[in-house]
Amino acid sequence: MASFNKVILMGNLTRDPELRYTPKGTAIAKIGLAVNRVWTNEAGEKKEDVTFIDVDIFGRTAENVGQYMRKGRPILIEGRLKLDQWDDKATGAKRSKLGVVAETVQFLGSAPGAGEGGAPTAPRPAKPAAAGAPASEPVEGDAPPESDDVPF
Repeated sequence: MASFNKVILMGNLTRDPELRYTPKGTAIAKIGLAVNRVWTNEAGEKKEDVTFIDVDIFGRTAENVGQYMRKGRPILIEGRLKLDQWDDKATGAKRSKLGVVAETVQFLGSAPGAGEGGAPTAPRPAKPAAAGAPASEPVEGDAPPESDDVPF
């Protein structure tokens, strides 16, 4: 049997991203997304419905979201649905929640207060070093150019 699990969502962040790291150093950003739907009912009145969705973002994309996105900013998410299930500790009842795991993220709009020079940069949270690993690993593009002939 064939299956397909893909969602595309565009909305606004309901809170600032919560950025954390796994013990192995993988970044995880948790965000809340509000997606609005506006329609006109039979009486001609405008109605609005808001859906709130929890989204998990991993890796370098999570770090970018944690650095540049804030509550209220628009964002486009492509990802997949994920069902979390657990037992409620207080009642012992089975609980479940449907969320989204982002695969691609696109920032929409411009940063508040950004001019011609682009978005202002916020301080980046420190990434904890794994035991026995260097404090920071070089990232492609961090090294200075070999010569002054840099194409632009």
